[in-house]
Amino acid sequence: MTIRVALHHETRYHYDRRVQMGPQVIRLRPAPHSRTPVVSYGLHIEPAAHFLNWQQDPFGNYQARVVIPDPVQTFAVSIDLVAELAVYNPFDFFLEEDAEEYPFNYDALTRKDLGPYLEMLPRGEHLARWLDAFGKPPRQGLVNFLVDLNQRLANEIQYVIRMEPGVQAPDETLSLGQGSCRDSAWLLVQILRYFGIAARFVSGYLIQLKPDLKALDGPSGTDVDFTDLHAWTEAYLPGAGWVGMDPTSGLFAGEGHIPLAATPHPSTAAPISGLVEPSECDFSFDMSLTRIVETPRVTKPYTEATWSQIGQLGRRIDAQLKHDDVRLTVGGEPTFVAIDYPDGEEWNTAATGPHKKRLALELIRRLAARFAPGGALHFGQGKWYPGEQLPRWALTLLWRQDGQPICQDLDFIVEAGADADAPGSADETDARLLAEQVAQTLVADPEAILPAFEDPWHFIAEERRLPENLTPQTNELDDPMARERLAKVFDDSDDEDAVERMLVDTHHLVAQRTSLALRD
Repeated sequence: MTIRVALHHETRYHYDRRVQMGPQVIRLRPAPHSRTPVVSYGLHIEPAAHFLNWQQDPFGNYQARVVIPDPVQTFAVSIDLVAELAVYNPFDFFLEEDAEEYPFNYDALTRKDLGPYLEMLPRGEHLARWLDAFGKPPRQGLVNFLVDLNQRLANEIQYVIRMEPGVQAPDETLSLGQGSCRDSAWLLVQILRYFGIAARFVSGYLIQLKPDLKALDGPSGTDVDFTDLHAWTEAYLPGAGWVGMDPTSGLFAGEGHIPLAATPHPSTAAPISGLVEPSECDFSFDMSLTRIVETPRVTKPYTEATWSQIGQLGRRIDAQLKHDDVRLTVGGEPTFVAIDYPDGEEWNTAATGPHKKRLALELIRRLAARFAPGGALHFGQGKWYPGEQLPRWALTLLWRQDGQPICQDLDFIVEAGADADAPGSADETDARLLAEQVAQTLVADPEAILPAFEDPWHFIAEERRLPENLTPQTNELDDPMARERLAKVFDDSDDEDAVERMLVDTHHLVAQRTSLALRD
């Protein structure tokens, strides 16, 4: 199931007079590590008279640096992006063996690289009390430890919408027992660092879609599709990398979490930052979400209107086919299994076996006698399945609709794969006589026949890939059919020295031709 959504986000600042603005840094482009594919992205700045330079901050996040040379009264930033929401498992990762349980230790080099993500603020009274009450975590699975910690904060900290700028200190969030998403995220960052786990603050978009069906138990989620700026936490786990945790919901970050900036501190992840002259400002923002592509699924199949369109299209196609006298039939492919030995490999997986060819020949002869007297039988190439060296046999029965016979006697038909010495078998002479007769009938030129041979270059290449201590006759290729065919080619010669000389001469010929080609 895939759903594409168009996200629109506009932030507008209207000042009471024309003001001079310093450089503005905009962090509203999906970060490189976003797991949700972003199909398209657009950034629009007002006023039009500005200079924009895309950069990456020291932590790899995208940021747009905007310089506005002239005083302005309105500054606006608009984002339009299309995201593809395909469900993924946030626990789809493997941990290093020595980090599967908590507590664990980073290796010295990794710990040095993660230095900024391990820095802790001084413990306040409430944070110290919370950590003391939590106690020293017992040794346990690391993932379970993080899940429990994330859900505990979601239960203890009430989510509130807070319009004031900045982020509360962890101590203030704990003392109030409430905070915005950015407050809970920063609190979890500090708690993880106190437990020795590198963590960073993430600012991003949260996309939540209305579910197709109501939940049988528990909350069903949002009643409408919506998006908003959001904040969560990422922890660095050896083997898994950065893993997102959302303490507002108590869930791990999924396809609806689109990171914009991930930094050691909230101040360097602000969506928009910069200086402006002192003034009064009227601030407003608008966010919207629209589904633009939505594949049908079990929980939300085609609508009645869509089914009506499909039906109308089908009727138009039927009318066109009828007008052009195109006659279509739907055929089936019955599967026959021997009643005496239905569990044999030839009736389940193998291409052939000890009974399949015999029974198939008997069946098609009986069908020919009943439905197509005077019909012709043809043994030729059938389906060629991946992984099999050769195509399977196909037994074909041909007859004329007017009842005129094609073949007077089916006894001359040679069973596919019959032994060359079997009674009624055909050899190379018989094959040539048949080919000459066909050529005479079709093109009146028996000389048009050309002999065909196995390609020796293929077998020479197979032989060259063998280890030096193996011969074509005794090698152990993985495919038994390939082993049999390769050995047969070399068994055709009674003189093993002649075979060896042929291989050596061929190798020399290849080398000589390659050398000549290079000189040319």
